[in-house]
Amino acid sequence: MNDYNQWNNSGPNTVYMNEKFQYETLSNYTAKTFLWMFAGLLVTFGVSLAAYASNLGFYLLRSSFAFFGLAILEIVLVMALVSRLHSMSVGSARALFFVYAAVNGLVFSSYLWLYGMGDVLMAFGAAALYFGVMAAYGYLTKRDLTSWRTPLMVGLIVLMIVSVIGMFFMSGSSILFSILGIVIFSCYTAYDTQKIKALYFAYAGNEAMAKKASIFAALQLYLDFINLFLYLLRIFGRSRD
Repeated sequence: MNDYNQWNNSGPNTVYMNEKFQYETLSNYTAKTFLWMFAGLLVTFGVSLAAYASNLGFYLLRSSFAFFGLAILEIVLVMALVSRLHSMSVGSARALFFVYAAVNGLVFSSYLWLYGMGDVLMAFGAAALYFGVMAAYGYLTKRDLTSWRTPLMVGLIVLMIVSVIGMFFMSGSSILFSILGIVIFSCYTAYDTQKIKALYFAYAGNEAMAKKASIFAALQLYLDFINLFLYLLRIFGRSRD
């Protein structure tokens, strides 16, 4: 991967070529990556609404086996995409991404039963606002955000540990926990947005790999948005008894 200063100092309209074809501009590559991410979100929320309307979400809420089965399937799909990204075709990478988005939609349908629609809409709007601001910062800033990697990873591990502990012990600090999650994934949004530039230049000589890297970056941004939404929903929402 090229040095940060090399690709950060290049303008957003820089064009790279090899002997056979001309690559798209960085701005177009970034825009397409975000379009894949938004398409994944549309699939997720479309499937979620359909499952909610058919009462499938209520069934998942009542069936721990089915719910955790889908959660395990999500992990398997992400691991398959990450581990086989170099060897799989562009079409396969896109298919895995959308299958993951659809499975996540089934899981999300249960949240529509847990929270009021007003809370869901407020959380979605707030997530879109935070995501948009941090994504713009990540794309436009000249600051090297690679130094954020270790603190963000540590924060993510802390979130995972606290989440596991929270499954067994009731905690009165759920609001603080949610705020921490919002801060971490807001920062991840900027960090992952800036990484698109690195991927663009790293695979400038490999069109197929550049397209697959775009899907991988879209998945990371998708996960950033989803986690922002979930932590905000915990704050805005009130569980139904």
